[in-house]
Amino acid sequence: MKIKDRLNKYKGYVLNLLVPALVFGFITGTLTSVIVVLYKLCAKHIIHLSENAYVYLRAHLYLLPLVLLLALGISGLLAYIYKKSPNIKGGGIPTSVGILRGIITFKWLKNLIGVFVLSLISFLIGVPLGNEGPSVQMGTAIGRGSVYTFAKKHRAWDRYSMTGGACAGFSVATGAPISGILFAIEEAHQRISPTIVIVASSSVLFANITSKLLCPLVGVSERLFEIPGIPALSVKEYWLPLVVGLTVGLFSVAFLYYYRLIDNFHDKTLQKVPHFLKIFAILAITVILGIVSFSNVSTGHELILELFENKKTVLTLAIILIVRTTLTLSANASGITGGVFIPILALGALVASLVGEGLLALGVDSELYTLILVLGITACISGSMKMPLTAIIFSIEALSCYDNIIPVVITAFIAFLVTEMFGVKSINDVVIESRMDDEDSVAEPRVIDTFVTVQKGAFAIGKQIRDIFWPRNLFVLSLKHTSSNAEVDEHGGKEIREGDILHIRYTAVDDLTSQELLAIVGNQTITENIDEKI
Repeated sequence: MKIKDRLNKYKGYVLNLLVPALVFGFITGTLTSVIVVLYKLCAKHIIHLSENAYVYLRAHLYLLPLVLLLALGISGLLAYIYKKSPNIKGGGIPTSVGILRGIITFKWLKNLIGVFVLSLISFLIGVPLGNEGPSVQMGTAIGRGSVYTFAKKHRAWDRYSMTGGACAGFSVATGAPISGILFAIEEAHQRISPTIVIVASSSVLFANITSKLLCPLVGVSERLFEIPGIPALSVKEYWLPLVVGLTVGLFSVAFLYYYRLIDNFHDKTLQKVPHFLKIFAILAITVILGIVSFSNVSTGHELILELFENKKTVLTLAIILIVRTTLTLSANASGITGGVFIPILALGALVASLVGEGLLALGVDSELYTLILVLGITACISGSMKMPLTAIIFSIEALSCYDNIIPVVITAFIAFLVTEMFGVKSINDVVIESRMDDEDSVAEPRVIDTFVTVQKGAFAIGKQIRDIFWPRNLFVLSLKHTSSNAEVDEHGGKEIREGDILHIRYTAVDDLTSQELLAIVGNQTITENIDEKI
């Protein structure tokens, strides 16, 4: 390659990839961090208020009818809002993943405000949902808002910026920056590309710098957990992560099947029941269980800390596990706004605590109890969410497993292997599948087979086909370089150049797909050759 051509290539790389990625990373990461830190501060005080309210209600039970009446009013309000803005409801991470994959559509500002407010209402009532999901969803919304507000002519960066926002939201919410980056690769897009890595990394970098500056000022902890004194496991004790991984892996399988059961019950058996009554049933059960014990409800964060600090009886652990599992999944199926990440961590800790009690009874050193809980949390992330790499890194970053990397890897691998053997999908994929029917348009889809030419200065220039976020249901069948007249298929490793001709096929029900496509290849008139044979 000539020096001039090489310099032009580097110049194009810097101007077409590196600079925009850093700019969007700075804007999205910084704004996401500010919003999420504020959100964590509000959630902290509201959860504390909720706990005190349950203590007061426990001592003044005559107020229960009034509280239930208030819950009925809130249910009606939530049902109305969810009807008007359906993508505000449910778990934040599945919604964000669906948006990032191009499956779910949403309006970013309405989504941002709605998720912020409605999830805080969930925390006030004590619904067992977490704040990390809403943080990811708000980061996704901020990512879109950054592009739509500051770079309207560069819409092709939309899903990349949203990816950066989602990663930043996860990172600030959990205090695990590397896990935040891995979230984009392992879960959101399930592939790796230079653009994804650069955008995710830059967003997380600026988000964490901002978080480190803001958190001490407002009195919010950067880290999700502070777990001191985890003992290192010796090689002869490596059977222990095998046991924990297997047990929690089996629980993950049951958990995922149980969600499908609850979701089907919600959608089919209760199909004719008004939505507000379904929500009210969850809120009423939450209130009653919260009066019995606050451990039964709320996000699960405090429950995890309690399990680390002191042990509960086996019967108590089993009851809390069953109650929280049912209530969390029911709340998610009914569409109540909130995250399932921390509640899943709490379930993993509960299962591991039961395992720990059994192992201690068999003579295992009691000093290993804390490690068993950590391994249980790791296994539940790996098994229930099907994110083994993220689980491993999260355990090192957020759970202080620096001296137990091999046991963590073993646990995550075993739990993931068990769920793979049973052929279950992750909780995020299951939730997304259950919502896809609501997202699909009732309009008759048309299959379009056509050719487009990469225009001068287009976003696609310098990138490979597999590294671009093409619109949903769009396939690049071939690429022809006009200079060499050579063709490569969609898996080819050659970069897209100006003037290249792409043979594409996609399914469309409106003009959104065409608009997304033109944002990538440049403005032109698309000749829509409708393929009626497909």
